[in-house]
Amino acid sequence: MTTAVSSKGQIVLPANIRRQDGIEPGQQFEIERLKRGEYRLVRCAPRPNEGVVDWLLSCPDKGYFTPVASESTDTL
Repeated sequence: MTTAVSSKGQIVLPANIRRQDGIEPGQQFEIERLKRGEYRLVRCAPRPNEGVVDWLLSCPDKGYFTPVASESTDTL
């Protein structure tokens, strides 16, 4: 897979890579020069809510948790 540098110095990540890794506009990356002609690109932070669906699917069955009585803060 190849890509090119634009006249503004921008590099486009191919669409299939963006889809596979869930890369969206605005996400930030660090770029490190390893040696002449070799670079490493690393996403700075995980995507917002990354892993939430897996976490929710791993929750116990409905009715597992019991409600806890608490005071309302409306009267403070």
